[in-house]
Amino acid sequence: MKHEILYRPVYSLLQVELDAGEAISAESGAMVTMTPNIEIQTSAKGGVLSSLKRSILGGESFFQNTFTCRQGRGVITFGPAYMGDVEHIPLTGEWFVQSGSYLCSTPGLGIDTKFQGLKGVFSGENLFFLRIYGQGELFISSFGAIHPIDLQPGEEVKVDTGNLVAFQQGITYGVEKVGGIKSTMLSGEGLVLRLRGPGRIYVQTRSPRSFVGWLWPMLPKPQSQ
Repeated sequence: MKHEILYRPVYSLLQVELDAGEAISAESGAMVTMTPNIEIQTSAKGGVLSSLKRSILGGESFFQNTFTCRQGRGVITFGPAYMGDVEHIPLTGEWFVQSGSYLCSTPGLGIDTKFQGLKGVFSGENLFFLRIYGQGELFISSFGAIHPIDLQPGEEVKVDTGNLVAFQQGITYGVEKVGGIKSTMLSGEGLVLRLRGPGRIYVQTRSPRSFVGWLWPMLPKPQSQ
């Protein structure tokens, strides 16, 4: 399966070439174009309960679309929901992906929402991660550009909850305040994730929460009667 990521890093478009019999699965609404020899099938991946959990807890669509090339060579493109980038991860093992950052993957990869029993919503961010496992090709998306960070064993970094995109198996983390009570309440940073290596993490250069906060005062407000 060949792929190319076009128009990086803000308006990225993923282009995938499929030979006969090859397939790729994607979030509902992610497909932009496809050649006529590609067939689409829609299903609740992993069954109804698994899809319901992934939709409610992981923030992903209930149904997934699988695109299969039936003959010859097919070309399909996918676009993220946000104005941002796309990153390819040749996956062997496990990765954990923040809600809304999964774009598409080869059908053999498993997807669920289990992650060390963590349950909760902190600082307006959903900290149920998608657990994506197996061997195959994974494509993730971001709001803004994607910045990789490679952590050595024992090395740590703090990341705002709204900027984390994905991290590799082997990374451990904890949730903590950005500073003292005053800093946590007034700095606009809230809570952060403290990640510890070894492994790779991806962060996005823009936060959807911060963008909405910037945009909200400019939106027209309904006039009171």
